[in-house]
Amino acid sequence: MSPTLELSCALIARPSVTPDDQGCQQMLAQRLEKIGFVIEHLRFDDVDNLWARRGSAEPVFAFAGHTDVVPAGPLADWDSAPFEPGIRDGYLFGRGAADMKSSIAAMVTACERFVAGHADHAGSIAFLITSDEEGPSVNGTIKVVEHLEARNEKIKWCLVGEPSSRDQTGDTIKNGRRGSLCGVLTVRGRQGHVAYPQLADNPVHRVTPALHELASIEWDAGNEFFPPTTFQISNINAGTGAENVIPGSVQVLFNLRFSTESTAESLKSRVTAVMDRHGLDYDIQWRLSGKPFLTPAGELVDAARHAIYATMAINTELSTGGGTSDGRFIAPTGAQVVELGPVNATIHQTNECVNIAELDKLSAIYEQILEQLLA
Repeated sequence: MSPTLELSCALIARPSVTPDDQGCQQMLAQRLEKIGFVIEHLRFDDVDNLWARRGSAEPVFAFAGHTDVVPAGPLADWDSAPFEPGIRDGYLFGRGAADMKSSIAAMVTACERFVAGHADHAGSIAFLITSDEEGPSVNGTIKVVEHLEARNEKIKWCLVGEPSSRDQTGDTIKNGRRGSLCGVLTVRGRQGHVAYPQLADNPVHRVTPALHELASIEWDAGNEFFPPTTFQISNINAGTGAENVIPGSVQVLFNLRFSTESTAESLKSRVTAVMDRHGLDYDIQWRLSGKPFLTPAGELVDAARHAIYATMAINTELSTGGGTSDGRFIAPTGAQVVELGPVNATIHQTNECVNIAELDKLSAIYEQILEQLLA
Protein backbone atom coordinates (compact mmCIF):
# COMPACT_ATOMS: atom_id res chain seq x y z
CA MET A 1 0.00 0.00 0.00
CA SER A 2 1.10 3.55 -0.69
CA PRO A 3 1.05 5.93 2.31
CA THR A 4 -2.04 7.65 0.88
CA LEU A 5 -3.96 4.40 0.44
CA GLU A 6 -2.89 3.17 3.86
CA LEU A 7 -4.08 6.33 5.60
CA SER A 8 -7.33 6.30 3.60
CA CYS A 9 -8.03 2.79 4.83
CA ALA A 10 -7.25 3.71 8.42
CA LEU A 11 -9.71 6.61 8.27
CA ILE A 12 -12.47 4.59 6.61
CA ALA A 13 -12.14 1.93 9.32
CA ARG A 14 -13.39 4.47 11.88
CA PRO A 15 -17.22 4.71 11.73
CA SER A 16 -17.34 8.48 12.03
CA VAL A 17 -21.01 9.03 11.27
CA THR A 18 -21.74 12.73 11.71
CA PRO A 19 -20.97 14.32 14.12
CA ASP A 20 -18.92 11.56 15.81
CA ASP A 21 -15.28 11.91 14.72
CA GLN A 22 -14.31 8.51 16.21
CA GLY A 23 -10.70 9.61 16.72
CA CYS A 24 -9.96 10.45 13.08
CA GLN A 25 -8.72 13.93 13.94
CA GLN A 26 -6.42 12.55 16.65
CA MET A 27 -4.89 10.26 14.04
CA LEU A 28 -4.36 13.18 11.66
CA ALA A 29 -2.95 15.38 14.42
CA GLN A 30 -0.34 12.78 15.31
CA ARG A 31 0.86 12.64 11.70
CA LEU A 32 0.93 16.42 11.31
CA GLU A 33 2.62 17.07 14.65
CA LYS A 34 5.55 14.90 13.53
CA ILE A 35 6.27 17.31 10.66
CA GLY A 36 6.06 20.50 12.65
CA PHE A 37 2.38 21.43 12.81
CA VAL A 38 1.05 23.11 15.96
CA ILE A 39 -2.19 21.36 16.90
CA GLU A 40 -5.39 22.88 18.29
CA HIS A 41 -8.40 20.70 19.05
CA LEU A 42 -11.46 22.97 19.01
CA ARG A 43 -14.62 21.36 20.33
CA PHE A 44 -17.88 23.26 20.02
CA ASP A 45 -20.86 21.56 21.66
CA ASP A 46 -20.81 17.97 20.33
CA VAL A 47 -18.49 18.63 17.39
CA ASP A 48 -14.74 17.99 17.20
CA ASN A 49 -12.70 20.32 15.01
CA LEU A 50 -9.00 20.43 14.23
CA TRP A 51 -6.90 23.49 13.41
CA ALA A 52 -3.29 22.62 12.68
CA ARG A 53 -0.74 25.13 11.41
CA ARG A 54 2.88 24.87 10.35
CA GLY A 55 4.60 28.24 10.42
CA SER A 56 3.59 31.62 11.73
CA ALA A 57 4.15 33.77 8.67
CA GLU A 58 1.69 34.83 6.01
CA PRO A 59 0.30 33.94 3.54
CA VAL A 60 -1.65 30.97 4.94
CA PHE A 61 -2.54 28.07 2.66
CA ALA A 62 -5.22 25.90 4.30
CA PHE A 63 -6.46 22.44 3.44
CA ALA A 64 -10.08 22.08 4.57
CA GLY A 65 -12.23 18.99 4.93
CA HIS A 66 -14.41 16.82 7.12
CA THR A 67 -13.97 13.50 8.86
CA ASP A 68 -17.69 12.86 9.36
CA VAL A 69 -19.65 10.75 6.92
CA VAL A 70 -23.32 10.09 6.21
CA PRO A 71 -24.92 6.91 7.60
CA ALA A 72 -24.19 3.72 5.69
CA GLY A 73 -27.83 2.83 5.06
CA PRO A 74 -29.00 -0.79 4.75
CA LEU A 75 -25.95 -3.01 5.30
CA ALA A 76 -27.44 -5.69 3.06
CA ASP A 77 -27.08 -3.32 0.11
CA TRP A 78 -23.29 -3.18 0.51
CA ASP A 79 -21.05 -5.76 -1.14
CA SER A 80 -18.61 -5.34 1.77
CA ALA A 81 -18.95 -3.83 5.23
CA PRO A 82 -19.03 -0.02 4.88
CA PHE A 83 -16.51 0.58 7.66
CA GLU A 84 -14.15 -2.20 6.68
CA PRO A 85 -12.11 -0.81 3.78
CA GLY A 86 -12.34 -3.17 0.84
CA ILE A 87 -9.99 -3.31 -2.14
CA ARG A 88 -11.18 -4.96 -5.33
CA ASP A 89 -11.01 -4.33 -9.07
CA GLY A 90 -8.69 -1.37 -8.55
CA TYR A 91 -11.06 0.51 -6.23
CA LEU A 92 -11.13 1.28 -2.52
CA PHE A 93 -14.61 0.73 -1.08
CA GLY A 94 -16.07 2.07 2.14
CA ARG A 95 -18.17 4.87 3.54
CA GLY A 96 -16.17 8.07 3.13
CA ALA A 97 -13.85 6.66 0.46
CA ALA A 98 -14.77 9.48 -1.91
CA ASP A 99 -16.43 11.91 0.48
CA MET A 100 -13.89 12.69 1.73
CA LYS A 101 -11.43 10.60 3.70
CA SER A 102 -9.21 9.82 0.72
CA SER A 103 -8.84 13.56 0.06
CA ILE A 104 -7.74 14.15 3.64
CA ALA A 105 -5.23 11.30 3.38
CA ALA A 106 -3.87 12.81 0.15
CA MET A 107 -3.53 16.20 1.85
CA VAL A 108 -1.51 14.73 4.70
CA THR A 109 0.86 12.72 2.51
CA ALA A 110 1.33 15.69 0.16
CA CYS A 111 2.37 17.81 3.14
CA GLU A 112 4.73 15.14 4.41
CA ARG A 113 6.59 15.08 1.11
CA PHE A 114 6.50 18.84 0.64
CA VAL A 115 7.85 19.57 4.13
CA ALA A 116 10.59 16.96 3.67
CA GLY A 117 11.86 18.96 0.70
CA HIS A 118 10.98 22.45 1.93
CA ALA A 119 11.45 22.61 5.69
CA ASP A 120 11.74 26.40 5.45
CA HIS A 121 8.85 26.98 3.06
CA ALA A 122 7.29 30.40 2.69
CA GLY A 123 4.18 31.36 4.63
CA SER A 124 2.20 28.74 6.57
CA ILE A 125 0.34 25.53 5.83
CA ALA A 126 -2.83 24.80 7.81
CA PHE A 127 -5.51 22.15 8.16
CA LEU A 128 -9.12 23.01 9.04
CA ILE A 129 -10.91 19.72 9.66
CA THR A 130 -14.42 19.35 11.09
CA SER A 131 -16.82 16.53 11.96
CA ASP A 132 -19.94 18.61 11.25
CA GLU A 133 -20.08 18.97 7.47
CA GLU A 134 -22.60 16.22 6.76
CA GLY A 135 -24.79 17.33 9.65
CA PRO A 136 -26.36 20.69 10.51
CA SER A 137 -23.02 22.51 10.00
CA VAL A 138 -23.48 24.83 12.97
CA ASN A 139 -20.62 23.81 15.28
CA GLY A 140 -18.01 22.98 12.69
CA THR A 141 -16.16 25.05 10.11
CA ILE A 142 -18.23 28.15 10.70
CA LYS A 143 -17.28 28.18 14.40
CA VAL A 144 -13.60 27.57 13.61
CA VAL A 145 -13.64 30.45 11.12
CA GLU A 146 -15.24 32.73 13.73
CA HIS A 147 -12.54 31.63 16.21
CA LEU A 148 -9.78 32.45 13.72
CA GLU A 149 -11.33 35.77 12.74
CA ALA A 150 -11.58 36.79 16.41
CA ARG A 151 -7.79 36.55 16.70
CA ASN A 152 -7.22 38.04 13.23
CA GLU A 153 -5.80 34.83 11.78
CA LYS A 154 -6.43 34.99 8.04
CA ILE A 155 -6.47 32.29 5.37
CA LYS A 156 -5.37 33.52 1.95
CA TRP A 157 -5.77 30.31 -0.05
CA CYS A 158 -8.06 27.42 0.88
CA LEU A 159 -8.32 24.07 -0.87
CA VAL A 160 -11.40 22.07 0.14
CA GLY A 161 -11.06 18.35 -0.59
CA GLU A 162 -14.67 17.77 -1.62
CA PRO A 163 -15.09 15.21 -4.43
CA SER A 164 -15.31 17.66 -7.31
CA SER A 165 -14.32 15.45 -10.25
CA ARG A 166 -16.72 13.96 -12.77
CA ASP A 167 -14.93 11.18 -14.72
CA GLN A 168 -11.33 11.30 -13.51
CA THR A 169 -9.52 13.11 -10.73
CA GLY A 170 -8.91 16.73 -11.61
CA ASP A 171 -11.22 17.04 -14.61
CA THR A 172 -13.41 19.47 -12.67
CA ILE A 173 -12.74 21.86 -9.82
CA LYS A 174 -15.26 24.01 -8.05
CA ASN A 175 -14.27 27.67 -7.90
CA GLY A 176 -17.58 28.76 -6.42
CA ARG A 177 -20.94 27.56 -5.20
CA ARG A 178 -24.51 28.72 -5.47
CA GLY A 179 -26.31 30.11 -2.45
CA SER A 180 -28.87 27.96 -0.65
CA LEU A 181 -32.07 29.38 0.83
CA CYS A 182 -34.41 26.96 2.62
CA GLY A 183 -38.04 27.61 3.50
CA VAL A 184 -40.67 25.86 5.63
CA LEU A 185 -44.06 27.06 4.43
CA THR A 186 -47.15 26.42 6.55
CA VAL A 187 -50.56 27.14 5.02
CA ARG A 188 -53.58 27.02 7.31
CA GLY A 189 -57.11 25.98 6.39
CA ARG A 190 -59.98 24.37 8.32
CA GLN A 191 -60.15 20.67 9.14
CA GLY A 192 -63.34 18.82 8.30
CA HIS A 193 -65.01 15.73 6.88
CA VAL A 194 -64.31 15.00 3.22
CA ALA A 195 -68.04 14.45 2.67
CA TYR A 196 -68.78 18.02 3.79
CA PRO A 197 -66.13 20.15 2.04
CA GLN A 198 -68.39 23.22 2.31
CA LEU A 199 -67.77 23.12 6.07
CA ALA A 200 -64.00 22.93 5.72
CA ASP A 201 -61.20 24.77 3.92
CA ASN A 202 -58.63 22.48 2.28
CA PRO A 203 -55.18 24.11 2.50
CA VAL A 204 -53.69 21.56 0.06
CA HIS A 205 -56.10 22.69 -2.63
CA ARG A 206 -55.42 26.33 -1.83
CA VAL A 207 -51.62 26.12 -1.92
CA THR A 208 -51.33 24.00 -5.07
CA PRO A 209 -51.76 26.87 -7.60
CA ALA A 210 -49.21 28.95 -5.70
CA LEU A 211 -46.69 26.10 -5.70
CA HIS A 212 -47.22 25.60 -9.42
CA GLU A 213 -46.50 29.29 -9.98
CA LEU A 214 -43.34 29.16 -7.86
CA ALA A 215 -42.12 26.10 -9.75
CA SER A 216 -42.68 27.91 -13.06
CA ILE A 217 -40.91 31.18 -12.26
CA GLU A 218 -37.69 32.09 -14.06
CA TRP A 219 -35.90 33.58 -11.08
CA ASP A 220 -32.89 34.77 -13.05
CA ALA A 221 -30.86 33.77 -16.09
CA GLY A 222 -27.62 33.07 -14.22
CA ASN A 223 -24.38 34.41 -15.65
CA GLU A 224 -21.07 33.23 -17.10
CA PHE A 225 -20.13 31.64 -13.76
CA PHE A 226 -23.47 30.39 -12.38
CA PRO A 227 -26.48 28.54 -13.79
CA PRO A 228 -29.92 30.10 -13.29
CA THR A 229 -31.49 30.07 -9.83
CA THR A 230 -33.77 27.08 -9.24
CA PHE A 231 -36.74 26.40 -6.95
CA GLN A 232 -37.43 22.85 -5.73
CA ILE A 233 -40.04 21.41 -3.38
CA SER A 234 -38.51 18.70 -1.20
CA ASN A 235 -41.45 17.65 0.98
CA ILE A 236 -45.19 18.18 1.40
CA ASN A 237 -46.95 17.00 4.54
CA ALA A 238 -50.58 17.28 5.56
CA GLY A 239 -53.42 15.35 7.14
CA THR A 240 -54.10 13.15 10.12
CA GLY A 241 -53.44 9.88 8.32
CA ALA A 242 -57.16 9.26 7.88
CA GLU A 243 -58.53 9.20 4.34
CA ASN A 244 -61.80 10.89 5.30
CA VAL A 245 -60.40 14.01 6.98
CA ILE A 246 -59.64 17.27 5.21
CA PRO A 247 -56.39 18.56 6.77
CA GLY A 248 -56.31 21.72 8.81
CA SER A 249 -52.88 22.74 7.56
CA VAL A 250 -50.18 21.74 5.09
CA GLN A 251 -46.43 22.09 5.44
CA VAL A 252 -44.16 22.50 2.41
CA LEU A 253 -40.36 22.32 2.51
CA PHE A 254 -38.59 24.00 -0.39
CA ASN A 255 -35.16 25.21 -1.43
CA LEU A 256 -33.80 27.89 -3.72
CA ARG A 257 -30.28 27.39 -5.09
CA PHE A 258 -29.36 30.84 -6.27
CA SER A 259 -26.75 32.57 -8.36
CA THR A 260 -25.11 35.92 -7.75
CA GLU A 261 -27.84 37.45 -9.92
CA SER A 262 -30.27 37.10 -7.00
CA THR A 263 -30.07 37.75 -3.28
CA ALA A 264 -31.70 35.97 -0.38
CA GLU A 265 -33.81 39.03 0.34
CA SER A 266 -35.02 39.41 -3.25
CA LEU A 267 -35.99 35.74 -3.35
CA LYS A 268 -37.88 35.95 -0.07
CA SER A 269 -39.77 38.97 -1.35
CA ARG A 270 -40.78 37.22 -4.58
CA VAL A 271 -41.97 34.09 -2.76
CA THR A 272 -44.09 36.02 -0.26
CA ALA A 273 -45.57 38.10 -3.11
CA VAL A 274 -46.86 34.89 -4.70
CA MET A 275 -48.34 33.71 -1.40
CA ASP A 276 -50.04 37.05 -0.83
CA ARG A 277 -51.43 37.17 -4.37
CA HIS A 278 -53.10 33.79 -3.82
CA GLY A 279 -54.68 35.02 -0.59
CA LEU A 280 -53.24 32.32 1.63
CA ASP A 281 -53.18 32.21 5.42
CA TYR A 282 -49.52 31.27 5.79
CA ASP A 283 -46.16 31.77 7.41
CA ILE A 284 -42.65 30.89 6.25
CA GLN A 285 -39.62 30.02 8.35
CA TRP A 286 -36.45 30.86 6.41
CA ARG A 287 -32.92 29.49 6.74
CA LEU A 288 -30.05 30.83 4.69
CA SER A 289 -27.64 27.89 4.42
CA GLY A 290 -25.03 29.87 2.50
CA LYS A 291 -24.53 32.79 0.16
CA PRO A 292 -23.08 32.26 -3.31
CA PHE A 293 -19.33 32.73 -3.63
CA LEU A 294 -16.85 32.79 -6.49
CA THR A 295 -13.06 32.60 -6.75
CA PRO A 296 -12.14 33.92 -10.20
CA ALA A 297 -8.99 33.04 -12.09
CA GLY A 298 -5.98 34.05 -9.99
CA GLU A 299 -3.20 32.57 -7.88
CA LEU A 300 -5.08 29.60 -6.42
CA VAL A 301 -7.14 28.68 -9.47
CA ASP A 302 -4.07 28.97 -11.70
CA ALA A 303 -1.96 26.85 -9.34
CA ALA A 304 -4.64 24.14 -9.30
CA ARG A 305 -4.95 24.16 -13.08
CA HIS A 306 -1.20 23.89 -13.57
CA ALA A 307 -0.86 21.13 -10.97
CA ILE A 308 -3.65 19.09 -12.55
CA TYR A 309 -2.15 19.42 -16.02
CA ALA A 310 1.33 18.53 -14.78
CA THR A 311 0.02 15.40 -13.01
CA MET A 312 -2.91 14.23 -15.11
CA ALA A 313 -2.17 15.85 -18.53
CA ILE A 314 -5.74 17.20 -18.71
CA ASN A 315 -7.22 20.68 -18.78
CA THR A 316 -9.57 21.10 -15.86
CA GLU A 317 -13.03 22.59 -16.07
CA LEU A 318 -14.15 25.28 -13.64
CA SER A 319 -17.62 24.73 -12.18
CA THR A 320 -19.97 26.25 -9.62
CA GLY A 321 -22.56 23.46 -9.85
CA GLY A 322 -23.56 20.90 -7.27
CA GLY A 323 -24.55 21.35 -3.66
CA THR A 324 -23.03 23.47 -0.92
CA SER A 325 -19.77 22.91 0.91
CA ASP A 326 -17.98 24.40 3.89
CA GLY A 327 -16.23 26.71 1.44
CA ARG A 328 -19.28 28.94 1.93
CA PHE A 329 -18.05 29.73 5.45
CA ILE A 330 -14.46 30.40 4.45
CA ALA A 331 -14.90 32.51 1.32
CA PRO A 332 -16.63 35.46 3.09
CA THR A 333 -13.41 36.10 5.05
CA GLY A 334 -11.73 37.12 1.78
CA ALA A 335 -9.99 33.80 1.15
CA GLN A 336 -9.59 32.35 -2.33
CA VAL A 337 -11.38 28.98 -2.22
CA VAL A 338 -11.37 26.03 -4.61
CA GLU A 339 -12.69 22.50 -4.19
CA LEU A 340 -10.59 19.73 -5.66
CA GLY A 341 -11.01 16.05 -4.91
CA PRO A 342 -11.77 12.63 -6.40
CA VAL A 343 -14.62 11.48 -8.63
CA ASN A 344 -18.02 12.06 -7.01
CA ALA A 345 -20.03 9.35 -8.82
CA THR A 346 -20.62 7.20 -5.72
CA ILE A 347 -20.79 9.72 -2.89
CA HIS A 348 -23.55 9.04 -0.32
CA GLN A 349 -24.34 5.78 -2.14
CA THR A 350 -23.93 2.18 -1.07
CA ASN A 351 -20.60 0.73 -2.26
CA GLU A 352 -19.01 4.19 -2.21
CA CYS A 353 -15.58 3.91 -3.78
CA VAL A 354 -12.55 5.70 -5.18
CA ASN A 355 -10.07 4.72 -7.89
CA ILE A 356 -6.89 3.56 -6.12
CA ALA A 357 -4.63 4.54 -9.03
CA GLU A 358 -5.81 8.13 -8.69
CA LEU A 359 -5.22 8.46 -4.93
CA ASP A 360 -1.49 9.08 -5.27
CA LYS A 361 -2.14 11.34 -8.24
CA LEU A 362 -4.46 13.45 -6.10
CA SER A 363 -1.74 13.67 -3.46
CA ALA A 364 0.73 14.69 -6.18
CA ILE A 365 -1.64 17.43 -7.36
CA TYR A 366 -1.90 18.78 -3.83
CA GLU A 367 1.89 18.73 -3.48
CA GLN A 368 2.31 20.58 -6.78
CA ILE A 369 -0.05 23.31 -5.61
CA LEU A 370 2.05 23.76 -2.46
CA GLU A 371 5.18 23.90 -4.64
CA GLN A 372 3.75 26.69 -6.73
CA LEU A 373 2.43 28.81 -3.86
CA LEU A 374 4.85 28.23 -0.97
CA ALA A 375 8.14 26.82 -2.29
